[in-house]
Formats: sequence, structure tokens, C-alpha cells
Amino acid sequence: MLWLNNSELNVAVLDPVADQARFGMRYCTGGYIWQVTDHRLGDLIAGPTYPYDFNWYDGAGLPEAFDTHLGNPDNPADPLLLGIGIGLFKKPALCKTHPCPITNQAFCVWEVKETATTMTFATQQAHWSWSLELTRTITLVRRTLRSETRVKNTGRGRMPLRWYPHPFLPLYPGGETCKLNVPVTIPENPGFELLPNGFLGQKNLPWRDGYFQELEIQPDRPVTFLQKHPKLGLLAATTDYAPARMPIFGNHNSFSFEPYFEQALDAGAETAWSITFDF
Repeated sequence: MLWLNNSELNVAVLDPVADQARFGMRYCTGGYIWQVTDHRLGDLIAGPTYPYDFNWYDGAGLPEAFDTHLGNPDNPADPLLLGIGIGLFKKPALCKTHPCPITNQAFCVWEVKETATTMTFATQQAHWSWSLELTRTITLVRRTLRSETRVKNTGRGRMPLRWYPHPFLPLYPGGETCKLNVPVTIPENPGFELLPNGFLGQKNLPWRDGYFQELEIQPDRPVTFLQKHPKLGLLAATTDYAPARMPIFGNHNSFSFEPYFEQALDAGAETAWSITFDF
């Protein structure tokens, strides 16, 4: 485990080598935030099964995922995939055990640099005609934790990017979750509702299998979430991009919002985005 620490918070980040038992085919392996601990209040982050159980697919903490796995452009039947920020693996079935017997994974290699307030994870990946440089920077200043991602397409073709953060936040008594700074419409569904105070609320609890719901928003501006928290009262999370999609997920143990970043990156082009948490 790697650590960022100050007088208020301690942030645990998975080591790309020592903590590979917690990695799979879903979440980026560089800059995977495992836990944020308040020196006075204790642990602030949860997981859909953690701490009672753990599997690499569900994960825990504040993971982030590239939802685009790049296949062989010359042979769509090739079972191998290049997972951005993960490595090279075979096309998976839904397998939550670790190690997953069908993956034959080769994790990407990260160069890690640390200062008193930052961790930087850098890797280069190349396979077939795909080639990229990926940098993840985690910064802790007082009670603000920022996660920035930067990608450069060093290959020959246009590269699709689809990424989302998946913060696992502990449930607030009564089922209130988050309020957004943008208008939200939520279709009628068995899991969530829009409450009179503007917060999204869980209903029909408990859901041991979890419930996933897409929110309807206008993708025209960055989004701030005010999230009810059982220890803090409230925390805030802010994107510096306009989300292309806005799913939410919850189960009996945690709640997540998933603001998607989507972009097609031309050869030689570079892009960057971030999400910031205020505890």
C-alpha cells in the first residue's frame, strides 16, 4: 500500500506491484484509491461487499475505470484485449474470483513518483496499432483529494476513450444519497427516487444484489455532487468535465455515482480530466 498523509486525512493507494491481488479487468491499476481515513472519525469510504468480503470486479474505495477495452483492429475475432490502465488479457466472462482463470493477464507497468502531497503513476501501453501514454496524479491538500488522468494517443489511429469514477460511499441513514448542481430527471424505477429536498433517495432497501439506474441530465457543464455521509454529514465531489452519461448504483452496503467522460482521441492528441473530492 502507498500513502498520502497530512494532519487531517490519510489516503491509502494500491501499490501497482505489491497489491496486484486486488486488481482485475475492470479498474485502472495506477492511482487506485483504496481508503480515505479521517484521523478523528475513522474510515470514510466503503465498498459494495467490503469489508465483509472482496472481489476484484466489485472493488472498493474510490476506483476509476476505462470502459473501453481495445481489440485487434485487423482481427475482431482475436480474443485478446488491451485494457487502458490495466494490461493485456483475454475477452472475459463475468468472473469475480481472483485470480480469474480465463484472463491470462499481463498487467501494465507503472513508474511511481511521490512528493509530500502527490503521487504520480505513469505507464506506456502498446499492442497492435494501439499505443498510448497514461498518467494518473493523486493530490491531497488539507481535506481536498484530487484525481487527474492524462492520456496521449501515440498510435496511428483514432482511439476511443470512455472512463468513469466509481466512488463507493457508505450509506446515510434514511436512504438519502446525493444532490447535483444540474437539473436531473429520474425515470420511475424500483431503486431510487428524487426527494422533495432535491436529494436522490434509495427506496425498497435492502438490495443485496444492488440496483443500477441511469439519470437523465444535459451534458453541458461540469457537475458537483453533494453527498450525504454518516460521519461527515456531507462531502462534495466535482468533475472538471461535462459528463456524457450519469449512472448511479447502490446496494445494502454502499452508493456510487458514475459521471462518464467520453472522447475520441486523434493520433498524436492528448487530453486530461479530473474529479475532486472535498471531505
